[in-house]
Amino acid sequence: MFVLAQNSYKNLGNENWQFRKKGDSKWLAASVPGTVHTDLLQNKVIENPFFAANEKQLQWIENETWEYESKFTLSSEDLKSENIKLQFDGLDTYAEVFLNGKSVLKADNMFRIWKIDAKKFLEKGENKLQIVFESAVKKGKEAAGKLNYTLPGDEKIFTRKAQYQYGWDWGPRFVTAGIWKKVQLCFSNSAAIQNVKFEQKSLTDAKAELVFITSVNCLKSGNYNLKINDKIQVVSLKKGTNQVKVDYEISNPKRWWTNGLGQAYLYPFQVSLQKNNQTIDQRSLSVGLRTLELVQEKDKTGKSFYFKLNGVPVFMKGANVIPPDSFIPRANDSVYKSIVKNAVEANMNMLRVWGGGVYGDDAFYEECDKKGILVWQDFMFACAMYPGDEAFVQNVKQEVIDNVNRLQNHPSLALWCGNNESDEGWHNWGWQKQYKYSAVDSTKIWNDYKKLFHEVIPKTLDSLLPKEKNIYWPSSPSIGWGRKESLLQGDSHYWGVWWGMEPFEVYKNKVGRFMSEYGFQGMPNRETFKSFASENELSLTSEAVKNHQKHPTGYQTIQTYMEREYKVPSKFEDYIYVSQLLQAEGMKTAIEAHRRAKPYCMGTLYWQLNDCWPVTSWSSVDYFGNWKAFHYQAKRSFENVLVSVSEEENQLKVYVINDELAVKNGKLKLQLLNFDGRIVWQKEMNIKFGDNSCKMLFALDKKEWEGLNLNQIVFSAEFETKRTLYYFVKPKDLQLKLPKISIKQLDENTVEVSTDVLAKNVFLNAEKCRFSDNYFDLLPGEKRIIRYEGNLTQTEIKSLNLINLD
Repeated sequence: MFVLAQNSYKNLGNENWQFRKKGDSKWLAASVPGTVHTDLLQNKVIENPFFAANEKQLQWIENETWEYESKFTLSSEDLKSENIKLQFDGLDTYAEVFLNGKSVLKADNMFRIWKIDAKKFLEKGENKLQIVFESAVKKGKEAAGKLNYTLPGDEKIFTRKAQYQYGWDWGPRFVTAGIWKKVQLCFSNSAAIQNVKFEQKSLTDAKAELVFITSVNCLKSGNYNLKINDKIQVVSLKKGTNQVKVDYEISNPKRWWTNGLGQAYLYPFQVSLQKNNQTIDQRSLSVGLRTLELVQEKDKTGKSFYFKLNGVPVFMKGANVIPPDSFIPRANDSVYKSIVKNAVEANMNMLRVWGGGVYGDDAFYEECDKKGILVWQDFMFACAMYPGDEAFVQNVKQEVIDNVNRLQNHPSLALWCGNNESDEGWHNWGWQKQYKYSAVDSTKIWNDYKKLFHEVIPKTLDSLLPKEKNIYWPSSPSIGWGRKESLLQGDSHYWGVWWGMEPFEVYKNKVGRFMSEYGFQGMPNRETFKSFASENELSLTSEAVKNHQKHPTGYQTIQTYMEREYKVPSKFEDYIYVSQLLQAEGMKTAIEAHRRAKPYCMGTLYWQLNDCWPVTSWSSVDYFGNWKAFHYQAKRSFENVLVSVSEEENQLKVYVINDELAVKNGKLKLQLLNFDGRIVWQKEMNIKFGDNSCKMLFALDKKEWEGLNLNQIVFSAEFETKRTLYYFVKPKDLQLKLPKISIKQLDENTVEVSTDVLAKNVFLNAEKCRFSDNYFDLLPGEKRIIRYEGNLTQTEIKSLNLINLD
């Protein structure tokens, strides 16, 4: 137990826990926080759920009832506390809690915080806490059976539980259970802080005016001091819940900016409740001063959709985030920090927390605050329609309250979104025909949808958030990708590439106002495959490898696109490498098309940043944190100043995109070269372009390259230290030569890489080594400086040249 003046907390996760399947006589050791799957694994009752096709053998777990119990000791001193609450920050999901044999709580929502007044159930000496988890699958099916129609999304939609646990097209089915977050006893005597939030009344260069609103549960009425940093205010509290408002001013405030635009400046605040010069309770928070608006204004083509930060329109660059593990309690703070670090290093400024997973851990948002990453936050609904009965709606309302209260002070929190793809699904996926709804059923389902996402959630946000923090978007996307309007207004998920099998070039034309989803799969590296498959199973036809591809036609789709673009290698290891190049090249096409369309398009968030297990998926970083070729490409394509080349109307057009808030000028160097490095055409020009802009600076007519052997020619555009290369033919048609690539050690963490002829997609591979750049193209005579983390011992060098010559 740690004591904070008069109020204290006892973390019950530190006690000895045990669990068993209902009906079993033997108890096994358990971890809290944890899940039943990880507890079974720890006790060697099951094999590694992620290995081979073990997933299939572990589906019995979801149908069982699981019992957890622990004993803890309380002294007579503990029991003197005026108020003792038992608090569960997360129970997954259908849990009945018994304290000393008495039922004290029935929980039915994984995302809620559950608190009970526990004092009357507690005893001096040993106390027993038992939790019985019923099968969420059975509970969901039971609820589904009570409706006279079928809702899209199967049994999972009746359970307020992470939807991805039921399986997704990138994740396994592990419908788990357990005490997945902290459980503690909270002791208080005179008063306790329940919640602290703040409103930013005004923000100018001279002054920031804030109001701190502190909710206090008072057990003994009287005068107290509320201290906010160095400001003390005497407050008179009555018994029960009190809302205390304290004004606070900051002179010459520093603003909070996103990554790449300035410092993500944070002001630390300590809010303390005091009585008789003694601190009773306190909370800490970090405040980022900034203004943020979502601007939607009608224009000549439709309606804009962009974020304005501190009065500046900001192009959002980033990705969608899924839960970092199938078993969330395994992800510690360092995992969340790593996710944000990977985003920052790839020059991102926004992440979208997708609605089929969980609301992020505090550590995730704290890191986003520190690093200047804005968060598009979905509520936890995805790709389905949901029930509208009063019990379900009220459960969701309390879930919204709990999570908005927990997260609203983070400057990183940009937008609350009702759901992922439910509106699109209803209007475009043929559910009405598939489930044979009557007109009455259809009306009821759609009205239930509107009640939840257009009434209950936004009204609850209105009651919790001040105007400047309350940006709500009912569903992402607002219009489905098959409809023309989806590119003219709102946010857009474009899946014509991949799902629609359209060529990558289509990305150039399918550019919306804010691209919040699009993607293509890439395989993880060989070491990741070896984590779930033995050496003799490393092939696309093995059960282990097939089970780690959850899209029904995933490998077939990769193969089809690979045949279009690349020579298809026969070796599995080379196939992995080329699949990553394929993904990177496709995503480069999309991202740079979006950025060239600035300010028509003002955001690009690809699907997806991370994985919840080792798998072939759309991620740019695999489960173990290894960067795929795509993540290195994202880093290049998300640079604040980007030179991008596009072939349009018989011309090569050179664009410079500047996301910085300063005018740029310098020398633009353009060349046509053959693969030996011989220059066949060149031009240098001094250029100047505005801040926060996109400009086409040069167009090369087709006649300049007609007659050249385009299989051996590359166009180079270089500004300052940034160079982009453009090829006139597909990678499979490039007539590449065998390169002599040399690596020269410059210091203990830096190497210089060079080549005698063009080396395409140079891949440096060393065990447990992270490179600052990889899968890059290298011109003859160019010296590429690469930094690395780890020990560089044996380095494997691969390039596309070898694949094309094979």
